[in-house]
Amino acid sequence: MSTPEPVRQIDLDEIRQARERISSTVTRTPLVRLELGSGFPDIRLKLENLQPINAYKLRGAANAIAMLSAEERSRGVWTISAGNAGQGVAYAARRAGIPCAVVAIETAPQSKVDRMRALGARLITVPYETAWQALEERSYPGADGVFIHPFDDHNFIAGHATIGLEILEDLPDPAAVIASIGGGGLIAGVGSAIKALRPETKIIGVEPETAAPAALSHQRGSPQVFENWQASFVDGAGGRSVFPRMWRRMEPLVDEFLVVTLDETKAAMRTLAEKARVIAEGAGAMTVAAALKVGRPGGPIVAIISGGNIDLPKFCELIGGCAE
Repeated sequence: MSTPEPVRQIDLDEIRQARERISSTVTRTPLVRLELGSGFPDIRLKLENLQPINAYKLRGAANAIAMLSAEERSRGVWTISAGNAGQGVAYAARRAGIPCAVVAIETAPQSKVDRMRALGARLITVPYETAWQALEERSYPGADGVFIHPFDDHNFIAGHATIGLEILEDLPDPAAVIASIGGGGLIAGVGSAIKALRPETKIIGVEPETAAPAALSHQRGSPQVFENWQASFVDGAGGRSVFPRMWRRMEPLVDEFLVVTLDETKAAMRTLAEKARVIAEGAGAMTVAAALKVGRPGGPIVAIISGGNIDLPKFCELIGGCAE
């Protein structure tokens, strides 16, 4: 079992150094306007689905692995994932020439499972409850090497924070930036960068109605367990609970926590496909559903499209079928 370092603020120097460190591995993704017509909010899409693994997790994984010592690299790495973090760690590990194992949630989409294997990861498939327990314990039998936590890891979060730098370079005055919340690493990273450079920009987190522990934690003022958790096609966001360490990271940075329905998420997936020709998984599309709820906050809203890893038959089913 690995012992985590104490929670501390991520400063701008660390974020800028992370950007340099991962620049040869990740893509500087575009920020594009979602053209919805008059009467709709000004929504800009940060297209992290265009990363080499089609998800933002590569940023954190690349930074965390780049910062390992030679001795740590010799031992290999492992992580726990429903798919995107596993792909990110596997991709970065392959580039570094080190072995990788992933404790993978058994309900992960087949496309994510296939991609993790193709990237050279050794998979250990477990039920969701087992994976969540392993996340808390930071250990799992048969998973050897250095553990790369998929969200509660300072260097991982600093990698994600580079998204915030890019957003403000392309759009200096966003009224709000919206990120989906799973473990909380994405919003903690982006929030760290945005609040350091433009504190008046609102940071908004969004979760699905079936798994919204962060919104519940905000409501009650402390990290909570979401008793009515249900699995859904939104496999990259929402959880059974908020880790206390992650609540300490998120709470000072996030201005608002929103919850969207599964139907709103499906509608956002269809809107992205029709209007922007973007394939987004559920966790990626939720931010657009949330932006439509926010309305007009006095300026542009950035919706982070965190990933596009979804089985195409499932995508077609969710958005109402594909035209021939």
